[in-house]
Amino acid sequence: MTDKSQNNDPTATPTPTPDELREQVEGTRVELGQTVEALAAKADIKAQAQQKAAKVKSQVQDTAAHALHVAQDKTPEPVREKAAHAKQQLTETAQIIGEKIQHGTPEPVRDKAGQTAKAARSNRNLLIGGAAALAVFILVRRRRKSS
Repeated sequence: MTDKSQNNDPTATPTPTPDELREQVEGTRVELGQTVEALAAKADIKAQAQQKAAKVKSQVQDTAAHALHVAQDKTPEPVREKAAHAKQQLTETAQIIGEKIQHGTPEPVRDKAGQTAKAARSNRNLLIGGAAALAVFILVRRRRKSS
């Protein structure tokens, strides 16, 4: 009788050593980690929405830039020159008025205005929401008066 524990079949795979098993386990862990990361990325709706929003924002900016270039190309040169001159005058006038206001305003008032501006910038969404609510209120009130 032949002993089945001794296999002389050259096509049979040898039993892996403990080191080979550890390498296989580590490889499996790495693959599993990559799979989990891929699944987490697919399940991250917020990140997907942010990517989509960034893409749409970029497309809108490209479209706006194209529309601006088309409008500039269709605008006659004298009109563009007058607009550029008016813009320069407005910028200079605003700068002069801003300097006069800054020099004529007492320090405590400037500090308070700076704090208010900082608070408005940090609460921009709340400020925009309040402005929108005020606009709706005014429109509703006008409609009621005209009725």
